[in-house]
Amino acid sequence: MKNQTQERVILAGCQTKERDDDHFLYSMEELKSLTNTANGKVVATIDQKKVSIDPATYLGRGKIEELSLLIEEKEAEVVIFNDELSAGQIRNISSICGEGVRVIDRTQLILDIFAQRAQSKEGKLQVELAQLNYLLPRLMGRGLALSRLGGGIGTRGPGETQLETDRRHIRRRMDEIKEQLSTIVQHRKQYRERRKENQIIQIALVGYTNAGKSTILNRLTAAETLEQNLLFATLDPTTRKMKLPSGLNVLLSDTVGFIQDLPTTLIAAFRSTLEEVREADLILHIIDASHENFAEHKKTVLKLLEGLNVNEIPILTVYNKADLVEDRENVFVHSSELLISAKKPEQLKMLPEKIEEFLKQEMNHYSTELGSDEGKLLSRIKTETILVKQTWNEDTESYTCLGYVHPNHSLAHQLNQRNI
Repeated sequence: MKNQTQERVILAGCQTKERDDDHFLYSMEELKSLTNTANGKVVATIDQKKVSIDPATYLGRGKIEELSLLIEEKEAEVVIFNDELSAGQIRNISSICGEGVRVIDRTQLILDIFAQRAQSKEGKLQVELAQLNYLLPRLMGRGLALSRLGGGIGTRGPGETQLETDRRHIRRRMDEIKEQLSTIVQHRKQYRERRKENQIIQIALVGYTNAGKSTILNRLTAAETLEQNLLFATLDPTTRKMKLPSGLNVLLSDTVGFIQDLPTTLIAAFRSTLEEVREADLILHIIDASHENFAEHKKTVLKLLEGLNVNEIPILTVYNKADLVEDRENVFVHSSELLISAKKPEQLKMLPEKIEEFLKQEMNHYSTELGSDEGKLLSRIKTETILVKQTWNEDTESYTCLGYVHPNHSLAHQLNQRNI
């Protein structure tokens, strides 16, 4: 829930030799979007080109003094830095910026947004664990900032009582959270195993944050997940059943959105949630085609997927928000990919059809005859395989069925033995 008044924020970034102009400008724009999502109002931006980040104050001495004057001029309450700050940097910058001004970094901002978005018990625990992981090495550097009692950007999450305690207390709390999470992770694992026993094909929606994954899930399955034009609108995973055009039932899972420089503490904390992706039979990679940096988004997601070791799982790339694309020539869509708008029913209809086409490539073809007394098997074929054609033969009083079955499905062996 948003505060009624927005906090006045100054953004600070340092462009080192590792970042080209486009990458740096985009990361600063994204930092602005993240700030808006956290209900902050950006009143100024300060940046600097340097060979490397200053180990003491992030920006050079002259720029930090310039920042101090800018804070006074703009009456800023928060300064957000575009990279992760060390305990020493936070302490040094805070002493220059003066009392009453909070100094936070990109990682803490993202953790703060996650703290706002988490709804389930698991989500809240994962965020708290990530925040405590982030805070632990910075306790010495934060000084009086730890005893703040007010709300605002960078203050949400584990609660002030934890922030004011010593390292031992924080470690104890982290152990408690890990224990609670291990129970939840075990339940999730058992749930996934049951789904596997039921042999339902699992499809995972992945993509950059705000690409439209939740909208697609809602439209295809009548789920009621949150749809908002905000970064990280969805945090808790949702799984729903979907029927493909052939009648095959599949499970569709929404996942947390990815972002550039996603904090490692968050990736570690949400690993159990991301297991949904690792267990999938097919990954739908959703891309916001209307975003000017969609190519960069695509690279970021593929890099993070690589880190999850999902190389063996087929990926169907879906470019979304076609209705907002101004220049179609900038969006090159390969024949194996899809360009749609989730808000246009006639275009969205193409997605389940494309999913079927994609799944067929991973499945075994079958051709079998079923007697009129084999209704139960016919019913399973209709919902557990992709049935392409079914004809009634009056002479033999049997059905001829042509279709595709997943090689790991229990029906695969049965249908293979009956192939005609």
